[in-house]
Amino acid sequence: MTGKVYLIGAGPGDVGLMTCRAKQLLEQAEVVVYDALVGDGVLSMVPPTAKCINVGKRAGNHTRSQWQINEILLEEALKGQMVVRLKGGDPFLFGRGGEELELLHQNGVPYEIVPGITSAIAVPAYNGIPVTHRDFCSSVHIITAHKKKDQPLDIDFEALVRTGGTLVFLMGITALEAVCRGLVEAGMDPDMPAAVLHRGTTAYQKRVVATVSTLPEAAAKMEAPSIIVVGKVCALAEEFAWAEERPLFGKRFLVTRPRERASELTRRLRELGAEVVELPAIETKPLLQAALDGLKDSCWLTFTSPSAVTAFFRVLKAQRRDVRTLANLRIAALGPGTAKELEKVGILPDLVPETYDARGLAKALTRKLQPGDKVFLPCAAGETPALKTLLADLEGVTVEAAPVYEKNGVVPPILKPAELLDNHTWAIFASGSAVRGFAAAAGGEDLSQVRALCIGEQTRAQAEQYGMRTQTAETPTLDGLVALAMECGKEEL
Repeated sequence: MTGKVYLIGAGPGDVGLMTCRAKQLLEQAEVVVYDALVGDGVLSMVPPTAKCINVGKRAGNHTRSQWQINEILLEEALKGQMVVRLKGGDPFLFGRGGEELELLHQNGVPYEIVPGITSAIAVPAYNGIPVTHRDFCSSVHIITAHKKKDQPLDIDFEALVRTGGTLVFLMGITALEAVCRGLVEAGMDPDMPAAVLHRGTTAYQKRVVATVSTLPEAAAKMEAPSIIVVGKVCALAEEFAWAEERPLFGKRFLVTRPRERASELTRRLRELGAEVVELPAIETKPLLQAALDGLKDSCWLTFTSPSAVTAFFRVLKAQRRDVRTLANLRIAALGPGTAKELEKVGILPDLVPETYDARGLAKALTRKLQPGDKVFLPCAAGETPALKTLLADLEGVTVEAAPVYEKNGVVPPILKPAELLDNHTWAIFASGSAVRGFAAAAGGEDLSQVRALCIGEQTRAQAEQYGMRTQTAETPTLDGLVALAMECGKEEL
């Protein structure tokens, strides 16, 4: 049975600019063939079960020839696989997408095209440059400035100058001097505004705005991937610049929470202008046959994490029971995140401590418990909950720790933790198990360069065991982590 190839444009880098259709297909992919310019946030969506093939191309460094890429797509499709060909920007704009379809078409392999947002429009927009503006121009022209070594550019500069429109040159940073010289020699005003825009829409976004005659010198240190924009609209960059006004612009965070727990933190950081890469270091799995018999003679049902709440109620449902089982129990939650998870199943906890950690919950429970009381504590398998240890000395009080889920480390299929770390990037940890999962995924790499933002003291202690440089939230909540990220945003790079 023949599979199908989906030729997908991943956009310019910011994962938020990926289309809904592209995201849907990528999350279902069995094989992913990807380019070097695909953003890390997009790559983090690749299913852990997918076969990943890197065919990225950089100037002078091609991992696979174009013909080899075409053959890979055909070979994988003929195995009956759902193949996603993931390309930066739009696959039909200088992406050689048409060439990749030819072999598929000749062999009767079905395919689908998913357009993407091109960097030619998005990157200027993120730098405050509208590529068209009624007061300045009525057209925009996109040109590839890529050329073979030691050969001249094959561009009709005179025709481009006559348009009077905005000119966007892709893949042209190494030809910057030739492009600017060609335009001036073709009659363009040497004082025409021009810009080089580097890695737009990401935490590494930079720009240089000058004139077409001075840009080669002004942007001499700019590297690929960058685009060149020439036209009067470039003069608007400083006035209309908006991306860098956001408090976390230029900062990147690796969110290591389980994927189902990451969305709220990710959303809040992105709204503040950060680039976020979801890099789940652990995944949770409910133990559907977990022993819950201890509930019937308990007084308190106590949850110390949102994951424990989710797993417990999945186990309850799997065992054909519901909330009526809990009718005679009082319920405690470690903090507001856990309480919010309980509210999703229609339960308002009887107790949430003032201090959101195991010690604070133990102190609050101690004031409530009487000799003969029993606490039922859903937890992760293989762990001794800190709360059980803290309540161990209470006379006549029993604490039953009931494993209702297990935690497993996750190794990303494409992204490697150590390769994502630099002076723009912090890793966020909401549990010690996430720290351990991250370290395992790093595969023995030196983690002393990791700047770790930790939700609480126990997580911080775990991170420091791996040599990470740590900072700890004032309150062990998502609000505390976001506030800590904001403090990091004030640091100069």
